[in-house]
Amino acid sequence: MGALPAVFGLLVLCTAFTVLRPVFLTPGNLANLFTQGAAVTVIAMGLVFVLLLGEIDLSAGYTSGVCAAVLAVLLTNHGVPWYLAVLACLVTGVVIGFTLGFLRAKVGIPSFVVTLAAFLAFQGIALLLVKGGANISIRDTVILSIANKNVPPLVGWLLAAACVAVYAVIQIVQANNRARRGLTRTPVALVAARIGGLAVLLGIGVWVLNLERSRNAAFVSLRGVPIVVPLIAILLVVGTFVLARTKYGRHLYAVGGNAEAARRAGINVDLMRMSVFAVCSTMAAIGGIIAASRANSVDPNTGGSTVLLLAVGAAVIGGTSLFGGKGRVLDAVLGGAVVAVIENGMGLLGYSAGVKYVVTGLVLLLAAGVDALSRRRGSVAGLR
Repeated sequence: MGALPAVFGLLVLCTAFTVLRPVFLTPGNLANLFTQGAAVTVIAMGLVFVLLLGEIDLSAGYTSGVCAAVLAVLLTNHGVPWYLAVLACLVTGVVIGFTLGFLRAKVGIPSFVVTLAAFLAFQGIALLLVKGGANISIRDTVILSIANKNVPPLVGWLLAAACVAVYAVIQIVQANNRARRGLTRTPVALVAARIGGLAVLLGIGVWVLNLERSRNAAFVSLRGVPIVVPLIAILLVVGTFVLARTKYGRHLYAVGGNAEAARRAGINVDLMRMSVFAVCSTMAAIGGIIAASRANSVDPNTGGSTVLLLAVGAAVIGGTSLFGGKGRVLDAVLGGAVVAVIENGMGLLGYSAGVKYVVTGLVLLLAAGVDALSRRRGSVAGLR
């Protein structure tokens, strides 16, 4: 079934919220949707790698907070240039991830226990970094622009055209490779439909986001695709390539499907486990940068509250299995969109935070149920 349930759910939710609250589909609200769900989506993209092995990282939310605190302290308190602060933030994420992975793979502590301990410890580390609860403002214009600025309208069109061109090349190459191996060739009409569909979707999106969103355009203009959109697109492309087109990605799916069989096939299972936690924590660090940019500051609650739960929910809602062996980075993006739409749409309708959590929980339960049923059918059919 893959991501089809998430896509269907996303269409249903968008249609319902548009009917009930037409302002949902306005350019300003759509742009807000992208920035609102960006941090959770990026963290969820990293969690996909961990979930592929049937592991879990309960510390991903507060990892993003700790990394964001490192960024803010270096930028604001020590005047470090933004690129060095970002590098330190990412290195912090890598170190955290490899440490958690080492404890899981080499020491043998279950990932639930290791990351739960980190979840608790990182709250204290965040408090220490920000001096017991102070709010550290971020003034660097480059960091602030990540979640608060837009690319010029022309650049948005160029990026969309580049995406369509790259996708077209990939589709044509794949079709030719299948024909070269003597496999059934993908129908030309289907390839054209895929390329045309992406072109239409991106074209509509860029056109809408290029419309003026400011209430007073003479004072300040708000046009263009939010910068976080191409950032997430780049992460999506890189993550998809790694999982689908590299030996490392094939090894991850093999370990997630059957760790013992993968070990006997010569795959270094321990190294795979350590690497996925490093990837997850690094993505959490990027999510922390986005969250800090959107809030214009960092405090001990950055990455806390429901960030982790929403990120795990996003990955599962999108189609990633909690049992390992099944998942794509695209799942996190689709699931993150579902979570953001629920939160945004129900907020426009005036529902309380409690109602939002209940609805999001029910959607997550439904997604997990679909995954469990599909696995049961596969088991009965002898596929697993």
